[in-house]
Amino acid sequence: MDATIVTPKLYPFSKSRMVEPPRHLGTRYDRSGTFLPEPGNTVVCHLVEGSETQAALVDARARYLSAPETEKLAFTPISSLHMTLFQGVIEYRRQPDYWPPELALDTTIPATTAHLLARLADFEGGPEFKVRVVDALPTGLTVEGATPSDRQALTLWRDRLADRFGYRHPDHDTYVFHITFAYPVAYFVDASLPVWQTMLAEVVEDIARRAPVLDLKAPAFCRFEDMNHFEELLVLPFGR
Repeated sequence: MDATIVTPKLYPFSKSRMVEPPRHLGTRYDRSGTFLPEPGNTVVCHLVEGSETQAALVDARARYLSAPETEKLAFTPISSLHMTLFQGVIEYRRQPDYWPPELALDTTIPATTAHLLARLADFEGGPEFKVRVVDALPTGLTVEGATPSDRQALTLWRDRLADRFGYRHPDHDTYVFHITFAYPVAYFVDASLPVWQTMLAEVVEDIARRAPVLDLKAPAFCRFEDMNHFEELLVLPFGR
């Protein structure tokens, strides 16, 4: 492909194409790239410390940091890198389909976290699974189950968590698994996009070579105050 032909996946990062400001600007982070308080909870798989997966992703993140206009991205710390398995509640998303139906929408985040943690006391998750990187965007990596059975296991995990949490997001069945590196503070000028496109393709190739299957920790229910740190409260057991 001609490197000057930008693929549609980069259109959402183009200054000439985007009219509205980035979705999370002003709630998740400010224009300086500083993360703002946005408490919530979630189920994630952190990277295994000291693994080749962690090394490959840290190197990929470093390449992002050296790319053109990287100052237009708010980067999360290396310690926060994770794959989200199921989204819990978050401060600025208090609405049906995103909140336990038995709780009022104005229930505090700590109280909601305690409620969900109690509901997970005897929870049995799905089978073990492996994931691989399939694509990269300026915001991070897109991943999926490494095999059809892994993809089925991820689906089973999400279905069981939805049943236990009591809600299903509108994108429950189409959710795209990912590992976030950064969030857009502003959009790139078009001249930067071909450079990013080439770099992102190289990142995917490098990770596929070094870590064809990502080394992730078991799923854990976590709480957070912002996007800088996800504290594991309960590691969830694998099931069948």
